[in-house]
Amino acid sequence: MKKNTYVIVRTYSAGVFAGILKSRKGQEVILLNARRLWYWSGAATLSELSVSGVKHPDKCKFPVSVPNVTLLQAIEILPCSASARKSIEEVPIWRV
Repeated sequence: MKKNTYVIVRTYSAGVFAGILKSRKGQEVILLNARRLWYWSGAATLSELSVSGVKHPDKCKFPVSVPNVTLLQAIEILPCSASARKSIEEVPIWRV
């Protein structure tokens, strides 16, 4: 996978994140401008989310993005389409 690609990463125990791929070494992945995808609506799987994006952004729970995150034990990395990226980035920040 090329650097600077917008991706979704599923980890073994930290959850799912979307962001710009900075680097990958084995199961260690560093993302820039990363958001945790805590809950999404309108996509049955991460595969669909990476291709089509979210269909119900008002029902998604994506917290604020962080400048960078190091993810250990990455088990899946999916490149996102431009439209999927746009839909993920446009989901309002979820706060409690």
